[in-house]
Amino acid sequence: MLVYSGDTDGVVPTYGTKRWIEKLNWPVDQGKTWRQFMVDSQVGGYSESRDNGKFVFATIHGAGHMAPQWRRSYTYHAVY
Repeated sequence: MLVYSGDTDGVVPTYGTKRWIEKLNWPVDQGKTWRQFMVDSQVGGYSESRDNGKFVFATIHGAGHMAPQWRRSYTYHAVY
């Protein structure tokens, strides 16, 4: 399962989503905490993996809650 959040979203902020995920009490996978992903030599966002890769939380740099519309390439790289 993938949950993503634009890091400039004022309606559903990344901090709130991260806090909700932390309340699930699923441990972060070893070595899979807040890794950046690159798109065209730019930071596209960060991700972390939980429950042996079954749950991934990713941020999309420079996007609000319409990330696929405003940051297509960054969202694409987060999903695939």
